[in-house]
Amino acid sequence: MQSVDLNCDCGESFGVYEMGDDAAMLAIVTSANVACGFHAGDPEVMATTFRIAKENGVAVGAHPGFPDLWGFGRRRLPFSPREIERLVAYQIGAAQALAAYAGHRITHVKPHGALSNIAMEDHDVARAIARAVRAVDPDLAFLAVTRSALEQAGVAERLTVVSEIFADRAYTECGLLLPRTQDGAVLHDPEAVATRVLAMVTEGALIAVTGQRIPVSIQSICVHGDTPNAVAMARAVRRRLEAAGIALKPFAGV
Repeated sequence: MQSVDLNCDCGESFGVYEMGDDAAMLAIVTSANVACGFHAGDPEVMATTFRIAKENGVAVGAHPGFPDLWGFGRRRLPFSPREIERLVAYQIGAAQALAAYAGHRITHVKPHGALSNIAMEDHDVARAIARAVRAVDPDLAFLAVTRSALEQAGVAERLTVVSEIFADRAYTECGLLLPRTQDGAVLHDPEAVATRVLAMVTEGALIAVTGQRIPVSIQSICVHGDTPNAVAMARAVRRRLEAAGIALKPFAGV
């Protein structure tokens, strides 16, 4: 039976500020990428998220981003590759500590927001992130956007690379994400998203905004936890895939 992972970015609340419905998402997805306190999250949120994930049999990973609480990590900040390498290593360590505290363990790393967007095209930044993962724990999987410099960097650094697509983001004909500043970049209709995801998984291809198919490896599907209807979207995607006989399971052991 064909299987695929369904992941979400979560643990992105901070102090009294709430972002997303983590408890509901963690009852649907099979893997979770947990914010490490730089773009979002804090020790209380991290520990709680890891605990709930463990209770639901959900694999967890570190979700490092730029130190940018005000911009939710979606602003491009002028850090050098070496500085990025240390920022990522720091956040992986924080995630490992809080996961252990909650009785769970980190299985993977996935960069967040602007850091990920830069690394999708900038090979120096992508290698810096991959080097940080390898230096902290070479056994961690590297969850990387398919067809990106991140994917290539993970291979070059001899990491276990897991290729992902985004359920709720539009793609250009080059296989890159349509910038959020452009209309239609973020998708909102759960049923339309589920139909599109099923087509991409069964065809093994990205579907660009023009309808063009771009052959890729798809091992994981991401639903962003901060979108207003994220829970409905994740539920629709899971239901549609399972109805088609595709099993949902984490790419790493829990």
